[in-house]
Amino acid sequence: MTPTPLSLEHIIRPNTSATSDKIPSLFMLHGYGSNEEDLFSFASELPPELFIISVRAPYPLDPFGYAWYAINFDAPQGKWSNDEQAITSREKIVDFIDEASKAYGLDTENVSLLGFSQGTVLSYAVALSYPEKVKRLIALSGYINEAILIDGYEAKHHSHLRCYCSHGQVDQVIPLEWAQRAPEILKQFGIQHTFEEYPVGHGVSPQNFYAFRKWLEDNS
Repeated sequence: MTPTPLSLEHIIRPNTSATSDKIPSLFMLHGYGSNEEDLFSFASELPPELFIISVRAPYPLDPFGYAWYAINFDAPQGKWSNDEQAITSREKIVDFIDEASKAYGLDTENVSLLGFSQGTVLSYAVALSYPEKVKRLIALSGYINEAILIDGYEAKHHSHLRCYCSHGQVDQVIPLEWAQRAPEILKQFGIQHTFEEYPVGHGVSPQNFYAFRKWLEDNS
């Protein structure tokens, strides 16, 4: 099946089985400097009832790759992230979810997000800002940036959300401490969540993959 031209470049793995006429979806959001092919390597091993859409971030990086927002690694005060671009990307993703769900005939009440690193930052931003649009979230090697959440997000209903979070204990890109704040924030909103740490750096170990796949199956 050829992807339909939409507002964001993407690749798809259509569902190969169905338990009803309502098709659940999983949107993949890659990390800084990567592209839509990266997380898509997981697709063949994920539940067949899911329609998987791996999305390319909108900002190109030289010499190749893409980002959801700019990062200045040489800023005088330390690494600096462009929150304005992140907010723009947050809205692009929300619009794209609606657009893709309509184009592919997907169940808008059964949407999952899977992010890695910068893609996790955006996944958290979408799910916490617009919980009415997301059912499940897999947050790999990322953190919650409260500066890019919509105003008034605290007043929304989040208790239906389910979240799997994981992080490498020796991650040198995103400090473990940043990720460890997520469970407390999720708990405040009554969000059922699993948080796991693995003895790896900035990446996903096989054990981590099997764990989030099982979580996805158990929370279908």
